[in-house]
Amino acid sequence: MITMASAQEIAILKYGGGGDWYSNPTAVPNLIEFCNTNIDTTIKPEPETVEVGSISLFKFPFLHMTGHGNVYFSDEEAENLRTYLLSGGFLHIDDNYGMEPYLKRELAKVFPDMPLEELGVDHPIFSQKFQFPNGLPKIHEHDGKRPQAFGIFDEGRLVLLYTFECDLGDGWENPSVHNDPEEVRIKALQMGANIIEYAFKS
Repeated sequence: MITMASAQEIAILKYGGGGDWYSNPTAVPNLIEFCNTNIDTTIKPEPETVEVGSISLFKFPFLHMTGHGNVYFSDEEAENLRTYLLSGGFLHIDDNYGMEPYLKRELAKVFPDMPLEELGVDHPIFSQKFQFPNGLPKIHEHDGKRPQAFGIFDEGRLVLLYTFECDLGDGWENPSVHNDPEEVRIKALQMGANIIEYAFKS
């Protein structure tokens, strides 16, 4: 087991393939501010960026990944990410709409024998500081599909969370970006805080 160097730090995961890993630039800083105010975290206000293949991954107990399009991991990057996750790290992937087919292909490199499993509404990630008895909230509508949370587990520990048909990150952005109603933004931020709280306690 590798001990993460920082108890409460978040980084944005930079990946190859041409997808916009840098989308939603105000999202994570806003989520950090919300968490530091509401769940007593002490996360640095501005998240760092870390590449999939970098040893710097291990400095951060929590990684956030998003985008709309293609994702590509080299074999070395997939191995590095797998080692990170099995050593105590946590990755939240928020599909910003359109990355699903590419992501699933690349996750098969990372965990060829550990498929994504849908989380039930009784999973504790939905009942941390904030209660979501119906599971993942719907933030933005695209295809009329229900929001889903998927995970990869290692010996019972959730090491990777994939939020799909939800767009949490859009809800975290500055109000002027998407003009979401305030109650929708609050739901997104509360669910994000639950994810961070759960990951830091696991």
